[in-house]
Amino acid sequence: MRGRGAAGSAAVRSGAGRGVWAAVALVGCGALVVAGCAPAGGPGSGATAGSSPPARGASPSGGSASAGAPTPGPPAKGSVTVSGEVAKGLESPWGVAPLPGGDLLVASRDKGTITRVDAKTGKATEIGKVSGVAPGGEGGLLGLALSPSYASDHLVYAYFTTESDNRIARLRYDEQRQPGQQLGAPDTVFRGIPKGLVHNGGRIAFGPDKMLYAGTGETGETGLAQDKKSLGGKIIRMTPDGQPVHGNPEADSVVYSYGHRNVQGLAWDKDKRLWASEFGQDTWDELNLIQPGGNYGWPDAEGKAGKPGLIDPVAQWKTDDASPSGIAFAQGSIWMAGLKGARLWRIPLDGTKALAEPEAFLQGAYGRLRTVVPLGGDKLLLVTSETDGRGTPEAGDDRILSLTVR
Repeated sequence: MRGRGAAGSAAVRSGAGRGVWAAVALVGCGALVVAGCAPAGGPGSGATAGSSPPARGASPSGGSASAGAPTPGPPAKGSVTVSGEVAKGLESPWGVAPLPGGDLLVASRDKGTITRVDAKTGKATEIGKVSGVAPGGEGGLLGLALSPSYASDHLVYAYFTTESDNRIARLRYDEQRQPGQQLGAPDTVFRGIPKGLVHNGGRIAFGPDKMLYAGTGETGETGLAQDKKSLGGKIIRMTPDGQPVHGNPEADSVVYSYGHRNVQGLAWDKDKRLWASEFGQDTWDELNLIQPGGNYGWPDAEGKAGKPGLIDPVAQWKTDDASPSGIAFAQGSIWMAGLKGARLWRIPLDGTKALAEPEAFLQGAYGRLRTVVPLGGDKLLLVTSETDGRGTPEAGDDRILSLTVR
């Protein structure tokens, strides 16, 4: 049973095959500092970290490493402080978009609704339902992102499953209207992404270039990942209006990289390099450094295969230890939520490679973990996923936790 105390504290969830925290110390006003588990890749872990081919100079998604004297990297060992509980009682939360001022918009995968969470009180208020969402299996209302011009246009972008496809639409958020009726009708900017009961992808984010990126899945049809004419098993890049971006690998195509099984997390590091987390099948989950036009191997490779023409992951995990979802960059590291693994992974970076072995935190303490949101500096939000049909929800699930990381 997963036990918990008041907001800001946590107890270890036990279970067959699950480890325990290496060290736990209470500090401050009930906050919890957690030392990482034994380094992944050690005896019995099956997780490894390694290098990826160097980034190809300045890409459309960002730039190359900063010139001049190197800046100090992150420490090999990190820490996580669970400093509070921002919200609880959420149903199938998936995408999260922080609003100016600190409140949060949260998508419910299965209800097809967007809820506003007051960051100070935790009060959750439904602002509206996204019409056209057809939940089922791993599909439904998935990723959220705010327009780069949100201050003036008040547009919220959403990736969702319909009866016929996965698509991306934008909706105007009018705070002057009554709660529950504050979302305008979806304005579809991109459609035709394959849908399935599984592997729908769903993470969206605006990059440093203010272009819209989305991770898709191959819906269980493995051949789609290598088919450049298919939108399945890809990372795609488009303008905010849904058009291919000048400078994409192929003219008139939104395909940015291919050979993916099911992309679940997108994040940019301090040098504007794009990283992505990906579900493996039976052997290896992956963290990849994304190169424009790169082939990431699926279904011809899973994990580090060393095959010519295929890009190996920077880090990989046994699927029981990860089943990765959202990722975020903070304090020189990628932080990756694990669903089946029920833990938060830290991957410290040295440019385009891992500086040290990945570390696991919060193992089993909060169950399945879905989304990680960077708030700047050493602050993250972590969203649990116990009410997604595959967890074992307890009173108060699902939750959004505030973290301080190093």
